[in-house]
Amino acid sequence: MADYSFLTTWLIDAERERAWDVLEDVMRWPEWWRGVVRVEELDPGGEDGVHTRHAIEWRSRVPYSVRFEFVTDHVERPALMDGRAEGDLVGTGRWRLFEQDGVTAVLYEWVVSTRRPWMNAVAPVARPVFAANHDVVMRWGGEGLARRLGAQLLAHG
Repeated sequence: MADYSFLTTWLIDAERERAWDVLEDVMRWPEWWRGVVRVEELDPGGEDGVHTRHAIEWRSRVPYSVRFEFVTDHVERPALMDGRAEGDLVGTGRWRLFEQDGVTAVLYEWVVSTRRPWMNAVAPVARPVFAANHDVVMRWGGEGLARRLGAQLLAHG
């Protein structure tokens, strides 16, 4: 397996609670996040959002889709949500949200390994393409979240 570790930051001119509400509603991601092809709820989990399980399919500019199930393991509303991925990618993801003066910093940590044989075979030369693909999808997410909130995306990185 090939291992990847990404940290994405969005600065959005909106309150943290509003950003949290949109991010937490995974079923509606395809409405605003370009690159999210489909989401299926497999288990609604508890009222606190823990143990929710979704099947998510992603696609960007490269001609392949990535599919995995994501289970939410921990939620601290409106600051932290993390869990595990299993499927084409296996690993962990963590959303952290911070607010100061009406601006929200959304940080996403994504530490995964690829499971598809062809992805692992080409990883030594395709790693920069896979990383760029991730960055594109995450930029689309920041832009879509800002649009959804009627806010401005101040920075993406």
